[in-house]
Amino acid sequence: MKRKTRNLTTHIWIYLAIFLLVILIFLWLLQVLFFDSYYNLRTKYQTNELANITKEYYKEGKDSTYFDLLAYNNNACIQIIEDNTLKYISNTRRGCLFNNKDEEYKIDFINSNVSKKTYTITNELLKNKTLMTGVKMSDNSYAFINVSLEPTDPAIRIIREELIYITIGVFSSSFILAYFISKKVSSPILKINERAKEMAKGDLITPFKVDDDILEINELVETLETTKEELKRVDTTRKDLLANVSHDLKTPLTMIKAYAETARDLNKNKPKKREENLNIIIEETDRLTLLVNDILELSKSESNMTTLNKTEFNLTKEIKEIIKRFDYLKTNEGYNLEFKTKKDYIINADKQKIDQVIYNLITNAVNYTGKDKKVIVDIEEHKKYIRVNIKDTGKGIDKDEIDKIWDKYYKSDNHKRNKVGTGLGLSIVKNILIS
Repeated sequence: MKRKTRNLTTHIWIYLAIFLLVILIFLWLLQVLFFDSYYNLRTKYQTNELANITKEYYKEGKDSTYFDLLAYNNNACIQIIEDNTLKYISNTRRGCLFNNKDEEYKIDFINSNVSKKTYTITNELLKNKTLMTGVKMSDNSYAFINVSLEPTDPAIRIIREELIYITIGVFSSSFILAYFISKKVSSPILKINERAKEMAKGDLITPFKVDDDILEINELVETLETTKEELKRVDTTRKDLLANVSHDLKTPLTMIKAYAETARDLNKNKPKKREENLNIIIEETDRLTLLVNDILELSKSESNMTTLNKTEFNLTKEIKEIIKRFDYLKTNEGYNLEFKTKKDYIINADKQKIDQVIYNLITNAVNYTGKDKKVIVDIEEHKKYIRVNIKDTGKGIDKDEIDKIWDKYYKSDNHKRNKVGTGLGLSIVKNILIS
């Protein structure tokens, strides 16, 4: 079953609306389900504090105005009994009990001989539950504080009525606000998405222009700009690679065809000339094979398809074997390849890849060395590693072009057709060493 999808604006709007709805539900739960419980706990604490203050006032000999103010401010009833006689009762009479039941609780407290005790009593006058806390102030004097356990104040009812209207207003306005917020947040992302679609179709020119105050969106724009520039570079490299590969394929194929036709038509009765033609055909075929192999190797290394197979081997011996592969250049064209080493070095690495790296670096040195045709290979020992140096006597390369030598088919001003190799050697070296 295909999953239902919505655009970003709708998602943000829904999430904001749900968030607000959860807050309102939580608010109503607090008001409806937990308000009374909280009110009861708060009232019990209040009556306990009032009992302590009443006892303190009594011991300090405060007059009745203090007790009246204390009772009025806390919506309570305070009664003081001395020698079984009512000595004081709040003038407001708020929450005072006027029935026989409260007398029973008072007698029970007096007879209990404890310093403080709280009772829950039903006030028949107001038809609500009331807390009564008794406190012993001396051997023959007691105070009783009554506070209603139910919020009977009209202000409480008004607040709850207002909460209904506030909920309706907030819920309605929040949906509108959530819509505009979602539009504000999603608008730049939608623009980026449209621009990204154009880039996917091949438009690598138009910039990602989104001026926004959201950090992550600006970072996304910068990332996409970097990606676009990298794609432009890759596209340029691809075109250059196709052009160079086409040229390098065309050259040996043309020569193979030309010398094959010459051997067939002109030198079929001249064995020596025919043999020379066939040797050239073989050399060009080898060059063509080498080019194809290098392209395949470069493709595998760039796609991370190769794996390392580490073993211990004698690096000094391997370099000597690699240099022997260039003996034909020494014999036929006067090249001089020197190898300097103090001892045999045993290393743990992928032998095949190290051979390929060293061979390609020597090939590059051969192609760009000076008129003396000299290439020097030496091993430099350090505390934690060894370094293989491959040097030629060519005129070198400008500093601002050094990074470019690792690019496929990069050619400096002193470039000539490779004596050996395909022009992909340094790119293969780079991909092997960073893999």
